[in-house]
Amino acid sequence: MNRAIVTDSPAHGYLTVKEVAAPEAQPGEAIVRVHAFSLNRGEVVDARKEAEGFRPGWDFAGTVVQQARNGTGPREGSRVTGLLPMGAWAERVAAPASFLAEIPDNVTFAQAAILPVAGLSALYTLRKGGMLLGKKILITGSTGGVGIMAHQLAAQSGAFTVGVARTKEKAQVAREAGANEVVVGEAAISQAIPFGPYHLIVDSVGGDTLAALMPQLEPGGTLVSMGHSASPYSTLDVRGLGGRTLYSFFLGEEASRYSVADDLKLLAGLLSTGQLTPLIEVEASWEKIAEVSEALLERRYSGKAVLLVD
Repeated sequence: MNRAIVTDSPAHGYLTVKEVAAPEAQPGEAIVRVHAFSLNRGEVVDARKEAEGFRPGWDFAGTVVQQARNGTGPREGSRVTGLLPMGAWAERVAAPASFLAEIPDNVTFAQAAILPVAGLSALYTLRKGGMLLGKKILITGSTGGVGIMAHQLAAQSGAFTVGVARTKEKAQVAREAGANEVVVGEAAISQAIPFGPYHLIVDSVGGDTLAALMPQLEPGGTLVSMGHSASPYSTLDVRGLGGRTLYSFFLGEEASRYSVADDLKLLAGLLSTGQLTPLIEVEASWEKIAEVSEALLERRYSGKAVLLVD
């Protein structure tokens, strides 16, 4: 048998650890013993909308216990990080070899567990801006897992980045991640105007914020909408926005455009050399799933929360 986190209405937080069927691998899938996984706010929100018995979880890190039968991907015994559309929060998972990458020995499982969703999202959103050297980038959600890594990657690309934070304390987190400037508070978007116009804007708020951000793009600029924590609905005045692009980001679709394994290897290498330094604010047993997931929904954390499978 195999234990996994599933949705369960009597359980606190609607999530609990239960026995489930052992994973069965297809020819192109490896069996991975999971050691750590990170929580993403979106998957926690989505899980609470699912029927009982649903198995959430997108990203994980662990050890390959059975290589894919077709001979592809990491070999047995390899330390890996990987991505699944669901069900990653388990002791063992069957994962496509093309969505797995080996991790260096000096990268912990907890660190590696944040790369598939937060790391790839940061990387792929920045790629929408093309060549970033000398370009101006505005990033909302600067103190979340994606925002922190987006600032770090953008800084390494030679971009000038402006972050957005809710408090002065969180603004310091964005600065430490590489933000050149940080605007704070409810009027943050208007405060960001003098630093623009922007070549690229990465937004995770949506709603009225997205509408206010579009006019801050330079002609030819792109706003990547990768989340809607405020609202999925936005009313845009398109007058005067000619030549600007609004791009709706979905990681599952982006994964079909790139080599996930290669990009995870790239990110793991940056972690290994210290060029990426993710903020993990919570590292706890997966038995704490209810408490940690509720704190995540209440935005008590900056950076990431990682749970260890024990």
